[in-house]
Amino acid sequence: MADHSDSPTSETVATGQLRAFIERIERLEEEKKTIADDIKDVYAEAKGNGFDTKAMRTIVRLRKQEEAERQEAEAMLDLYKEALGMH
Repeated sequence: MADHSDSPTSETVATGQLRAFIERIERLEEEKKTIADDIKDVYAEAKGNGFDTKAMRTIVRLRKQEEAERQEAEAMLDLYKEALGMH
């Protein structure tokens, strides 16, 4: 019978794969943190130039939505504002 002590077992392969996945996720999390810091810096720069960052954040959020979804949300907001006499 052949000696298989030098060949990796499925357990060691799975452990290696798991470690590789975890390390990739950790690298991406670090990149995500760096990008979040960069975004924060852009908002700070915009604020320093007199822009309203709360409004900018709302615009960024709205631009991520589908057109129909955005129209529906705006229509509901208009309806509520009208009901409350805010127009």
